[in-house]
Amino acid sequence: MNKKITVVGAGNVGASAAQRILAKGLGDVVLVDVVEGLAQGKALDLMQAAPLENYRGNISGTTSYEESANSSVVIITAGIARKPGMSRDDLLNINKDIVGGVAQQVARFSPQAVLIVVSNPLDAMCHVALGASGFSKKRVVGMAGVLDTARYRAFLAAALGINPSEIQAMVLGGHGDTMVPLTGYTTIAGIQISSFLGEAELRSIEERTRNGGAEIVSLLKTGSAFYAPASSAVLMAEAIISDSKRVLPCSALLEGEYGLNGIFMGVPVLLGAGGVESIIELTLSPAEKEMLSKSAQSVAELVAKLKG
Repeated sequence: MNKKITVVGAGNVGASAAQRILAKGLGDVVLVDVVEGLAQGKALDLMQAAPLENYRGNISGTTSYEESANSSVVIITAGIARKPGMSRDDLLNINKDIVGGVAQQVARFSPQAVLIVVSNPLDAMCHVALGASGFSKKRVVGMAGVLDTARYRAFLAAALGINPSEIQAMVLGGHGDTMVPLTGYTTIAGIQISSFLGEAELRSIEERTRNGGAEIVSLLKTGSAFYAPASSAVLMAEAIISDSKRVLPCSALLEGEYGLNGIFMGVPVLLGAGGVESIIELTLSPAEKEMLSKSAQSVAELVAKLKG
């Protein structure tokens, strides 16, 4: 029997995630959206692609959470997307009510699920989902570092003219312009990145990574990134569904790790069937520690607004 994966929000990110789940054969998909007909129409479209793509799972669309009952993983993409001139933080007050409502419904119908939060501002929305669901901290995780690291690797690969899969990297911190690419942990086939690029070019690529989402928003004009965010969320879902014990940078609740407490931040985690099975603490340089502290302060200020 296939495992069930629910995707909440049938917009660009949610629909793309549903397609990737089917393509990977991870299980059956329930696409949920409050807009009547939106999830149903996209699910029907994807179902009709099954004979062409050899999808092994089923997909359905609904406005009700009842059909999502007993999901193993729920990916929350619901909320408004950024528009040009907006920061992720500008979405706080609108999306907190949406994400909170979704988390309550998920807890009601899928009390054993692992929640993957994609909605922005990401780290703050993880706090909302944790509180509204009542789940343990291990079963609420944010999709941030996987995407940020993918962007970093993509930009490095483009600069060097090599295959992105050759690059190993890690981006920590809050999902925003205070994220922290770790140069010391960036290698190509085990060789330090500093052997390939000078410091000035590295700093430029790091800055482009921090603004990777805003760059896409400015180009699209009427929307935000969705292909890479969807692929990032599905990679995390795959690690959970398959219990593959992957080490991925994700937003997790820290309770003393990295000297931080009571805050969701992007850090390396061991992701498996139980969700965040452990948090891996890396040795950081003094400069990286300072940047991570500043990133944590930025997230904490945003979380404080949730309680205001």
